[in-house]
Amino acid sequence: MRLGINLGYWQRDPVDDTETVLAAERLGYDQVFTAEAYGSDAFTTLTWYGARTSRIGLGTAVTQMSARTPAATAMHALTLDALSGGRLTLGLGASGPQVVEGWYGVPFARPLARTREYVQILRDVWRRAEPVTSPGPHYPLPLRSYGAGDGVTGLGKPLKSIAHPVRPDIPVYLGAEGPKNVALSAEIAQGWLPLFVDPECIEPVFGASLRDRPDGFDIAATVTTIVTDDLTAALEVAKIPLAFYIGGMGARDRNFHLDLIGRLGYAEEAARVQDLFLAGRRDEAVKAVPDALADAISLLGPLDRIRERLELWLDSPVTTLLIAGVKDEPTLKAIRAMVPA
Repeated sequence: MRLGINLGYWQRDPVDDTETVLAAERLGYDQVFTAEAYGSDAFTTLTWYGARTSRIGLGTAVTQMSARTPAATAMHALTLDALSGGRLTLGLGASGPQVVEGWYGVPFARPLARTREYVQILRDVWRRAEPVTSPGPHYPLPLRSYGAGDGVTGLGKPLKSIAHPVRPDIPVYLGAEGPKNVALSAEIAQGWLPLFVDPECIEPVFGASLRDRPDGFDIAATVTTIVTDDLTAALEVAKIPLAFYIGGMGARDRNFHLDLIGRLGYAEEAARVQDLFLAGRRDEAVKAVPDALADAISLLGPLDRIRERLELWLDSPVTTLLIAGVKDEPTLKAIRAMVPA
């Protein structure tokens, strides 16, 4: 089991977690991950921490494909990977239609096909075997004309990166929740980044999707971790992001997080949370998240209880545990001691 930290994205005031990252590196944590939604971006914060460290791996969990063309993401990745001495893991995600079409202003259609095409272009850029071309239809290179008046000059030509990547095979992980998307991760990526996952449900819920994963495939699960003697208070905090994602990160009739919680066995409860959240009753939505769900996907309570709950993760198919929510060195040290290196 590898151990890392996930700092997520920040809201309101900028958050500089350099001291946490330095502590994690000193303690032998393997990776630090950052994220993005529709505010702070993942690459800038990750570069900030990469410039202050020398060993710890750097990961995005996740960068949103619709935020950048494949070539732009490939450039970001090869640049950060080179400057950090080959420490990058590129986590990608399709996000959802509300963010993709509402924030980035591009179509959400056919996320699986777009992901496959996107990843192929990334790898073609990094390998530099020949000028990069792609038949599309989502990311055609060079851009072709679609008809009179579309503004395409027809002068685009295949190009090869003028920068030589430190590694031509930067690891790509996919953030995925649906069965087909998880199966795509196992097919084309080096790892899978589940967000809300119960370690005891990975095999029954995702086993078929992961069946053909290759040797060395990494399942890197983000786990909200709150160390406290007050388990009730910890559960209340752990429920907040669950209510937000179930209720607010998706439309009523198309919410991948809601669907996932249903597959974990909480379909009725998730529907209730969504109804309350969309009705503006957010405090009630948080309270409506089942305690059992919040507890199953998190590590909560005193250190002795967390040590006991960790056994479920160690016995699961998860190969990397990304601790989210712990910032202080003593607690990071205590958790490090619980996970065999």
